[in-house]
Amino acid sequence: MIFNHTQLSIAVLVFITVILVIIFDFTNGFHDASNIIATVIASRALSPAKAVVIVAFFHFIGPILGGTAVANTIGKFVEIADIPKIDAVSIILSALVGVIVWNLGTWWLGMPSSSSHALMGGVCGVVMVAVGIDHVVWGFTALTKGEITGVAKVLLSLLISPILGFSLGYIIQKIVALKLRSAKHEINKPIKNIQLLSVAGLSFSHGANDAQKSMGILTLTLVLGGYIPSFAVPFWVILTCAGAMTLGVLFGGWKIVRTLGFAIYKIRPIHALNSQIASALVIFGASHFGAPVSTTHIVTTSIMGVGAAEHVKRVKWTKAKSIAYTWLFTIPGAAAVSILVYAIIHLFTT
Repeated sequence: MIFNHTQLSIAVLVFITVILVIIFDFTNGFHDASNIIATVIASRALSPAKAVVIVAFFHFIGPILGGTAVANTIGKFVEIADIPKIDAVSIILSALVGVIVWNLGTWWLGMPSSSSHALMGGVCGVVMVAVGIDHVVWGFTALTKGEITGVAKVLLSLLISPILGFSLGYIIQKIVALKLRSAKHEINKPIKNIQLLSVAGLSFSHGANDAQKSMGILTLTLVLGGYIPSFAVPFWVILTCAGAMTLGVLFGGWKIVRTLGFAIYKIRPIHALNSQIASALVIFGASHFGAPVSTTHIVTTSIMGVGAAEHVKRVKWTKAKSIAYTWLFTIPGAAAVSILVYAIIHLFTT
């Protein structure tokens, strides 16, 4: 089979995009792994080395057993199959570069930003600039009909999940504190042991939700490039994304561990356990309904909820404000970088 210039360009762009998806998953893994291991390390339930190994293992099996509901949501909130293949793949490639740059930048600064926000901002930003806002599946009009889809589904998931994380953290801490009000200091040992289960559950849920975002983008790229006929996540895509994220987890993200584990509230074993349970419940629920969420947001707000339930004034809300500012800038920031990358790529592909 002889490839013409356009087909060869598409093939090269698809290959580069696949590599970028793997890199994105890797950066997502070491960026977000710190969210998972922060509390278990801060409470001294596990050493950093043991925590990373446990988290990495359950991150790997999460995407394999977690289904593809979130991947379907991510892969279908833009409609660009009707534009030239080379433009469509360039859009996805540009968005991924923007997200990777944003992830690396916030990781370097030690700020727990959201890969989910960055991904949505990058993809939507480039699509709107390149082919128009009508190619984004906004989904807001569907809300009046009781349907939750498109960008509306992603945004609602990202907005509601931190509130649920805070609320569950607060409620669980209140209940557990009431039940253990007469407990002695020795209770910390079994609580630390239980964290082996809670951090495993949190890791599994994180892998099941976050890796699916990459699975959705990679599958969308294969569809746009003409390599698969319809949107259905191949098993090799699942394994690839799971493996890349697991490698990222093994490298860890120690700057963000310090932010979440020590800079928001003084974490003790009971706080770590309760925040892990709260976070895992929210992420499991979101994955079941195909809702992409930010584990960074959920873990952060669950720690705040646990801290507020015990001593509101001891929660370091100033750090929370700085994290909130990062959240606010993530979508437009990732979008701006992605648009710039698209403009550069467009010069060499037209």
